[in-house]
Amino acid sequence: MPHATRQVLFAFLDAHGIAHRTHEHPPVFRVEDGAEIKAALPGGHTKNLFLKDAKGQLWLISALGDTRIDLKRAAPVIGSAKLSFGSETRLYEALGVRPGSVTAFALLNDPEHSVRFVLDAALMRTDPVNFHPLSNDATTAVSRDGFLAFLKALGREPRVVDFAALASES
Repeated sequence: MPHATRQVLFAFLDAHGIAHRTHEHPPVFRVEDGAEIKAALPGGHTKNLFLKDAKGQLWLISALGDTRIDLKRAAPVIGSAKLSFGSETRLYEALGVRPGSVTAFALLNDPEHSVRFVLDAALMRTDPVNFHPLSNDATTAVSRDGFLAFLKALGREPRVVDFAALASES
């Protein structure tokens, strides 16, 4: 099955009544890049980690860009085995995106729900939330409620984790 394009994503959002606004920009490959782009866009900016655990389960964590995520401490909290980063091949097969373009919107490409989704509590306290629209040369903003509606339309119930509190326990 071919992976969704940006146009398919936007059509999905439109079909579910989810308002969205997209800002085109040069490709951004890391959270640290693009500070000037983020400064021009209100709301929470994300980092998205594609992971696999020691048992082969795939995970996607979407967090506020400056949230510290300790994978060793996160594993037992989210119910996974030891976590490591998933390969580029596995990322493309599971979510239809390339490194640098990992986004919660890519869950659109996982109708079988083979990737478990974890959401940072700090991100859910921001509004709007900003994600790449399946490629890292744009940022799409949706309201927090719009993002939750997107997940609901996909039949997704995210596991919400307070990574900041988890990090402060160390």
